[in-house]
Amino acid sequence: MYRLLSLLALPGLLLGACATVPTELTSGPYTQVTPQEAQTGKYDGQRVRWGGVVVDAAPGEKETCFRVLALPLDSSARPERSDNALGRFIGCAPAFYDPAVYAAGREITVTGNLDGVESGAVDNYRYVFPKLRLETVYLWPQRPKVIYVPYRDPFWSPFYGPYWPYNPYPWW
Repeated sequence: MYRLLSLLALPGLLLGACATVPTELTSGPYTQVTPQEAQTGKYDGQRVRWGGVVVDAAPGEKETCFRVLALPLDSSARPERSDNALGRFIGCAPAFYDPAVYAAGREITVTGNLDGVESGAVDNYRYVFPKLRLETVYLWPQRPKVIYVPYRDPFWSPFYGPYWPYNPYPWW
């Protein structure tokens, strides 16, 4: 009986190990606030963990600032692939991050403290960006591209239809 239960529990434990948060992103409690809510400026000084897709990275003399399109995070703190954007934010880290590596379209998750808001523009639209003082910048590896190849059954016959031997067509 115990052997059967352990065999049933083993796949669950193995799959659970795949969904772990990287150690750089686990330290400390985080305030559950979205970038849209932080545009008001009333959450200044709060510690947050946000993620999304890099829009651009601009290194300066003492820091590198990222403009990020915020996306919801999954259970492993990785940005989900979705059109459900949570707004945009600017995060500045006190180090050099190469804009060729942190290029537009790459997924990142960051931690840091809210540090006011900054006015800017998205194309011609005026936008208020919440600003973060970043502690951690985690660049996710690129997702593998999956090519779907439809399966064609080599034993399929046009005389029997695609559901042979359970032919849905009348035999006459």
